[in-house]
Amino acid sequence: MKHKDGKPINQPNKNRSLSAAITVIVLCGLSFYLGGIFKSADGDGVGVISAIQKSLDSSSQSSGTLQIKPVNFPECGNDYQDYTPCTDPKRWRKYGTYRLTLLERHCPPIFERKECLVPPPAGYKPPIRWPKSRDQCWYRNVPYDWINKQKSNQHWLKKEGDKFLFPGGGTMFPNGVGEYVDLMQDLIPGIKDGSVRTAIDTGCGVASWGGDLLDRGVLTISLAPRDNHEAQVQFALERGIPAILGVISTQRLPFSSNSFDMAHCSRCLIPWTEFGGIYLFEIHRILRPGGFWVLSGPPVNYERRWRGWNTTVEEQRSDYEKLQDLLTSMCFKLYNKKDDIAVWQKAPDNSCYDKLPRETYPPKCDDSFEPDSAWYTPLRTCFVVPEDKYKNAGLTYMSKWPQRLNVVPERLSVVQEKIRNVMDMNTAYGGFAAALINDPLWVMNVVSSYGPNTLPIVFDRGLIGTLHDWCEAFSTYPRTYDLLHAEGLFTAESHRCEMKYMMLEMDRILRPGGHVIIREASYFADAVATLAKGMRWICHKENTEYDVEKEKLVICQKKLWQPSNSGSR
Repeated sequence: MKHKDGKPINQPNKNRSLSAAITVIVLCGLSFYLGGIFKSADGDGVGVISAIQKSLDSSSQSSGTLQIKPVNFPECGNDYQDYTPCTDPKRWRKYGTYRLTLLERHCPPIFERKECLVPPPAGYKPPIRWPKSRDQCWYRNVPYDWINKQKSNQHWLKKEGDKFLFPGGGTMFPNGVGEYVDLMQDLIPGIKDGSVRTAIDTGCGVASWGGDLLDRGVLTISLAPRDNHEAQVQFALERGIPAILGVISTQRLPFSSNSFDMAHCSRCLIPWTEFGGIYLFEIHRILRPGGFWVLSGPPVNYERRWRGWNTTVEEQRSDYEKLQDLLTSMCFKLYNKKDDIAVWQKAPDNSCYDKLPRETYPPKCDDSFEPDSAWYTPLRTCFVVPEDKYKNAGLTYMSKWPQRLNVVPERLSVVQEKIRNVMDMNTAYGGFAAALINDPLWVMNVVSSYGPNTLPIVFDRGLIGTLHDWCEAFSTYPRTYDLLHAEGLFTAESHRCEMKYMMLEMDRILRPGGHVIIREASYFADAVATLAKGMRWICHKENTEYDVEKEKLVICQKKLWQPSNSGSR
């Protein structure tokens, strides 16, 4: 472009500006978790910085760089546009239907892993930005007609032109989720005053409940299994609402004990009293002492609703009594109830558990039961009694939000509105998320299932996260995150996980136009850049705030490309 006098005008590089802004974000984030509440005993934070510098100085990998030959990864076939490796419907026939185990994580062996780039659907566009995305998304980004036809009468969503619109309805709230949550808020005053901060929605539909709660200061993980038609989790993430693929079946959910302030089931079809009540034991484990379990749908309000449930009033009365007895035996008490919503509260302390007979059902878990073990850990028919030493982790004793975060970071003025769904792939205490708390985005904090389990600290700070092993695919659909932050990930995991598979997984879950911030030992930096080029990313390297040669920042952006007919794998 030229000025009217013919001289060239230097146009700003928008992508470069965004990358520079993101670089500031990560540096500010790092400055938070080097200080704040995680200072050394003498309170000046020097111990932490010294430990990091010592670690860098002693790195055995600092003498050179990892060399990888250039490679161009081919496109996967178009039938892989919604590929979820560890929850792949093509593999379901290998697993049983008992307790829906086929819907759990079943990752392919290494010789079956795909070495190709997952393509977007034909006509894919950059997602509509928050907050508009809560109410609409591009049809071509999630082109599922089945759910539109089956659920339009319940006002889950409706197709209008080239968009899906989300009116906010649901099976138990056809008049809108706002009215439904208003009633729930009257039943649980803690939603209003900041006492309730983290929640989980089991069987989330299109996550309208979690989306509504965002405006009320409650951060929700919406949970639903992979399915052939509904794509509930993909719709949630396309809308910019936190969600993860998962099902309560035979394995624990990937969350530590005492994580959530509130759990919710709106006609989620989970048989709570079957199999000895094992599914409720898992809710009890992940719910914080004093936390709330909210149920709407059968058998709540059976006196008025039983005719519409294809059952008898006697059967529904029996189901409700069984549920109430089971909850009472686990030290839940009925907290409040109105219309179709019933709320139970988990015991805020151990006084109720101490009064339970030794020989009782359900039994208390013994000392060999690790309550925070949550990665491929089988469910057991016992319930966890909270440890007395963690009394202050109960909801009654937690600070209200936002004081609960402990340290309020300086507001970051450079966060771009294009960033909504963020993942910290190798977090310790949620410091990156804490540094971004004042910005219109949310962070999924991922703690390694093979490292120290710091996930309880993340939840105690009022943040959300999950355990994961990066040798496997993450429980989400393709193209669901705007920004990935990976600090020391390859240093920590390269001895177990092949680097190219980790980066291909990053590419799978990253949205076109999305960014990656990789903070790594220089040993890995060139290899990252080489693999990234093969995935059609645009990258550049930056020095860290320490300006040392042993550690680098690699900032990358994933380009939007349209699939060709050559994709075949």
